[in-house]
Amino acid sequence: MNRNLRIAAAALLASTAFVEAAHSQAVDALLDKLVEKGILSTKEANALKQESDEGFTKAYQVKSGMPDWVSSLKFNGDFRGRIEAFNSDNPASIDRTRYRYRLRYGVVATLKDDFEVGFRLASADATGGFGGNPVSANTTLQGGGSRKFVYIDVAYAKWTPLHDGTWTASATIGKMDNPFQVSSMILDPDYQPEGAALQAGYNFNEKHGLKLNGAFFALAELNQATLANPAPSHDPFLIGAQLVWEAKWTKKIETALGISAFNLANKSNLDNAIVPNVNDGNTRGGDGLLANNYNPIVGSAAITFKLDSFPLYQGQFPIRLAGEFMKNPGAPSQNEGRWGGVMFGKAGHKGAWDLSYRYQRLEADAWYEEVVDDDNGAYYQQQLIGAGFTSGTNPAGAGYRGGTNVKGHLIKANYSITDALTFTLTYYMNELIKVSPAGSVNGANHFMADLSWKF
Repeated sequence: MNRNLRIAAAALLASTAFVEAAHSQAVDALLDKLVEKGILSTKEANALKQESDEGFTKAYQVKSGMPDWVSSLKFNGDFRGRIEAFNSDNPASIDRTRYRYRLRYGVVATLKDDFEVGFRLASADATGGFGGNPVSANTTLQGGGSRKFVYIDVAYAKWTPLHDGTWTASATIGKMDNPFQVSSMILDPDYQPEGAALQAGYNFNEKHGLKLNGAFFALAELNQATLANPAPSHDPFLIGAQLVWEAKWTKKIETALGISAFNLANKSNLDNAIVPNVNDGNTRGGDGLLANNYNPIVGSAAITFKLDSFPLYQGQFPIRLAGEFMKNPGAPSQNEGRWGGVMFGKAGHKGAWDLSYRYQRLEADAWYEEVVDDDNGAYYQQQLIGAGFTSGTNPAGAGYRGGTNVKGHLIKANYSITDALTFTLTYYMNELIKVSPAGSVNGANHFMADLSWKF
């Protein structure tokens, strides 16, 4: 190694910290500067990067006590502060404003032999005796400054035996991020399912690829047969499969087409006491049991156009048209869901922004109420039969409820103040499809203003 290389290597060692992500960023930045000034060639810089990474990994394992089969640790998280307001024209409604936050922090360990293990902690309000809300990690500021709850949001192990650029395949077990490419009409963005997932992909070329997603999600675990209950239990679960075709036709036009199928199994054992009852809309009997089956087919489509430029926007300006249609043959009526919308721009880096509009109609029995977007709701003057929201302070179960049985508009805007900080405005304008009680005023507005930091 010549004198310049030795000087560069010494500088690299002096710049490292005992956190791998910071080390990698510092090394890359310094090497790029040395190449820019002509001290190193690109080839020499790449060789030093590899040598430095290998040396740092060994030194880090010694210092931290990590075993040699752990190749990296990555820490990540985000914090979101929110103000939200609800109002309705129904005279029984009381306008409501609340202040909330969401905190998530996690780590992913990359292991040898294509394995990774990850976990993430998240804030959430307690939901009955079940722990945190399954479709929200928000914590409401209340209780006179009392301590707040933190829950396990994600805990999983993943194996990715294929990743050669043409084929990819992975298997995941535990509590995980949603593996399906679907909208909030199907699964709330904060829903972290529990079970197992298989994912695969095949790239025909640089422009066309297929993705296959399949999963089994456990919803409840019931006791086995007893003398008091001699019939064996059948645990409720959700299964799904999805195929997505993604294409890049030109540098300016991209499309995606998807088809999905889901099934809610053993739904007869899925009453309001088994899982957190946070949403509304499904048809139920007086005993609270679901009256219909839920095995919908979902089709999705999207097309993105990229303009060379646009006022007040840096770089290519994307315009995305998208939508989904869902049909549940397990219900005789009120069994469809659909949405269509447009999005201008794309936030995510400093100075970037986006503005979107969506119209959605999600009928009562198109899909299972407890896994869809809980922010998308309307006003119930009286709860539906079997909904299970009656309480001493609210005997009619009245109030703003998310779930199915809702139609209306969504307007959303994002502006990235920095690469890490984004300001978001969200506005739902909705009404019920099946009004409860008949003839009552049910339209409602839901407004949210967020500041989100990612780290």
